[in-house]
Amino acid sequence: MAKIFCVANQKGGVGKTTTTVNLAAGLAKVGQRVLMVDLDPQGNATMGSGVDKRKLALSVYDVLLETASIVEARVQSSKLQDAGCGYDILGANRELAGAEVEMVELERREKRLKLALAVVEKDYDFILIDCPPSLSMLTLNGLCCAHGVIVPMQCEYFALEGLADLVNTIKQVHANLNKDLAIIGLLRVMFDPRITLQQQVSEQLKARFAEKVFNTVIPRNVRLAEAPSYGLPGVVFDPSSKGAQAFVAFAQEMVERLQKM
Repeated sequence: MAKIFCVANQKGGVGKTTTTVNLAAGLAKVGQRVLMVDLDPQGNATMGSGVDKRKLALSVYDVLLETASIVEARVQSSKLQDAGCGYDILGANRELAGAEVEMVELERREKRLKLALAVVEKDYDFILIDCPPSLSMLTLNGLCCAHGVIVPMQCEYFALEGLADLVNTIKQVHANLNKDLAIIGLLRVMFDPRITLQQQVSEQLKARFAEKVFNTVIPRNVRLAEAPSYGLPGVVFDPSSKGAQAFVAFAQEMVERLQKM
């Protein structure tokens, strides 16, 4: 049965989508069966996985409104398959922005994704959900079906403030909607060891959250930044880059953590 993880942070621009697509590719590379769910109307995780969001016949929007199943809506990217890092994609596009309004009066509105995923859980080892940078009905759907949250964060002062807000949100969802929900770990991204402040914040994170901080650190890497413009995860775009190697190491660490859970 799949372990379902949200990649979430209420602060924008912290690398949630980069983390989601590269972790998905890294997990696939080390032999895991992966479904990546794009819950952001911008559809960046969809495009970054080699799928054109404008050509999607069905998307996560249709799944949430229960006009299609995940089996019908999921797609694969030939680019990823050819690279040996293939994973299934439940894509998103601008239509998803309207789902928030349409779901307000629907029954079970916060549990729609959970019910849809229950049908395909046995097909995967990991299901990764890329959440938008806000506590919306879409993010709530992701949190309600997840076993845990992976929090990518930069080692900067404002990131610590955003983390406090996210921890409170997770506590509320845990108390009211999903007893399984917990922070799986904090992933330090875009890390530059030459910057003293980043080293200090990193040490503060380890002191406060201890084993919740992943051992793997994702360095600031230009090849990871370039990869989305080619419609590929960095792990596929340049496997030899430091960023790609770090994400494969992170994937291996995730698999090891899963075995201990």
